[in-house]
Amino acid sequence: MSIVILTGAGISAESGLGTFRDKDGLWTQYDLEEVATPEGFARNPQLVVDFYNARRANCLAARPNAAHQALARLEAARPGEVLIVTQNVDDLHQRAGSQRVIQMHGALMSALCADCGHRWPAPHVMSLATACPACGAARARPDIVWFGEIPYHMDAIAEHVATCEIFAAIGTSGQVYPAAGLAAEARRAGAHCVELNLEASEISRVFHERRFGPASQVVPDWVETLLS
Repeated sequence: MSIVILTGAGISAESGLGTFRDKDGLWTQYDLEEVATPEGFARNPQLVVDFYNARRANCLAARPNAAHQALARLEAARPGEVLIVTQNVDDLHQRAGSQRVIQMHGALMSALCADCGHRWPAPHVMSLATACPACGAARARPDIVWFGEIPYHMDAIAEHVATCEIFAAIGTSGQVYPAAGLAAEARRAGAHCVELNLEASEISRVFHERRFGPASQVVPDWVETLLS
């Protein structure tokens, strides 16, 4: 049975990583136009690099929670059947043990050369002087999909969503596209769609099944249902 799981910021919130909409959260302290767009990077690259250095430090201090661990347990129990598509740029799924993870919005732990497109593991503290190991250009940027850019691996994601039997969305607001449209695509293709969220999302009506509560509770419970 093929299972595609879309995860959003809500799955990492209990690990101490705030969501976009957290009151007084990291994102509320910055103008997103300045730190999360190509234009902002062109205007003030140092501000952008500093912002993501702070986010990377937060990520490194965080630990996977019970929800991440439950999904890794599901994958281990059903090898080859489970794919995680995450909107998150943290690496908590991987640190929990998940192997099949697509990070559609990029990765904090990766650097990208703005000249040649080469990717490599980011240092904990990036610098504008960091040279690309492939072409030598000092044009390193965080490997993050910014507003106005196309999410990664959309063709592969669409293929998996179109053929899965179960589609689950965990910790997502249903407000960020194209990720928010994946549940409707899965439902049209015949998948059983499950929402696991703190509360109903903007697209809650799309799902056949809804389970509300903290991710660290509802995700392990759902996984146990699948494995029993």
